[in-house]
Amino acid sequence: MKKCSEKEIFESIPVPKAVMTLAVPTIISQIVTMIYNLADTFFIGQFGDPCMVAAVSLVSPWFNLLTALGNLFGLGGGTLISRMLGSRDHKDIKYVTVFSIWGGALATLIFSAGTYFMRQPLLNFLGASTDTYGYAQDYLLWTVVFGGIPTMTGLALGHLLRSEGQVKIASTGMMLGGLLNVVLDPVFIFAFHLEVAGAAIATALSNAAIVLFFAAQYARLRGRTAVSFRLKFFSLHFAKPIFSVGLASALATILSNASNMVMVHLASGYGDVPVAAYGIVKKIDQLPLNIAMGFCQGFMPLVGYNYAAKNYNRMRRVSVFSWKAAMLVSICFITGILALAPQILRLFIREAETRAIGAAFLRIACLAVPLSTVNFLISYTLQAMGKGLQSAALTFSRQGLLNIPLLIVMNLIFGLYGMIWTQLVVEVIMLPLSLGMYLQVWRGLNR
Repeated sequence: MKKCSEKEIFESIPVPKAVMTLAVPTIISQIVTMIYNLADTFFIGQFGDPCMVAAVSLVSPWFNLLTALGNLFGLGGGTLISRMLGSRDHKDIKYVTVFSIWGGALATLIFSAGTYFMRQPLLNFLGASTDTYGYAQDYLLWTVVFGGIPTMTGLALGHLLRSEGQVKIASTGMMLGGLLNVVLDPVFIFAFHLEVAGAAIATALSNAAIVLFFAAQYARLRGRTAVSFRLKFFSLHFAKPIFSVGLASALATILSNASNMVMVHLASGYGDVPVAAYGIVKKIDQLPLNIAMGFCQGFMPLVGYNYAAKNYNRMRRVSVFSWKAAMLVSICFITGILALAPQILRLFIREAETRAIGAAFLRIACLAVPLSTVNFLISYTLQAMGKGLQSAALTFSRQGLLNIPLLIVMNLIFGLYGMIWTQLVVEVIMLPLSLGMYLQVWRGLNR
């Protein structure tokens, strides 16, 4: 970024260099983010109590809905800003950013308050047992009720920074939060003897630190960024274009977590040990998908900018290069996971039954990752082009029409392990549909 101007990155330098210039910092930040997501499970797992691990696994899908809000407002606003920059429309960017920040904060406040007042039936729905209920409630209160607004705001601010090409700052903020969480987890869990609540408090404080870092960076960049916090620019005028794209990404997160909730709820019928094992596996197989998200956050500003500038050939080269690179990385990780699954599980919990079930789950679940990566990236390419309806259709088909019903059917027919195979079945069905949707949009551009 120091050697090339933002205009050169968006318009002229070779596609692989442009993508990697923007994507490498976001990939690193995603890896660090994944490590801090794993940190809670890792440190709690050192107690050797499957009930503690299961409690975190039960709440994680609900906590991840904050990512949906961050994507709805931050990613939706960010892609709109990239298209505005590509079409040389700079004057309205401040209205987009103010709505994304403050509108997102208000929506999260409502979500967090609803979570607090409905926590008992919510935890029962998520599958909390007598042994896990207290731990799950502690984790829910600190991460979602008290930590909800900082979590969502940090995500949104990161997306808005990336949309202007400030990738290193956005990535540094996310890495700072991740590293801080890794440091604070053992302090609150072991030194203060707070166990699961300690992990949740560490997560909430780390996300608050991300917001403070981004606020300080915006103050430093004053005059060099179009992002504004000033409420006088709050307007609903750009809500529709923000939501038209952000909704697809939010829908993907919501339905993905709905699938996880269904999976955890069904698995709880087999006891707390399968829930704990599935929770660990779900965190581990997110690593290649987090790398794919790093590619997304790197190439989406490039795709949106060149789409708005009508440089469709460069836009297509950016997309295809990113897909190939992300799939190659995914395959490398899957090879390692297949070979080392028992050793990986041992890092997180030493209790023999949970470890054995988790290793079997992990080897099955990771088979879907390369196909998931391609389907995932195609959907985000369409979002960057402003094709929110097409992206939402793919997302709803993948997670709503296919995944959740198939989880129930596979559980009825094949039992616990049938549910783990479901994701691979879904991705095989969706790949030709995703490619077909992208080719249809591409042909329309050429016409």
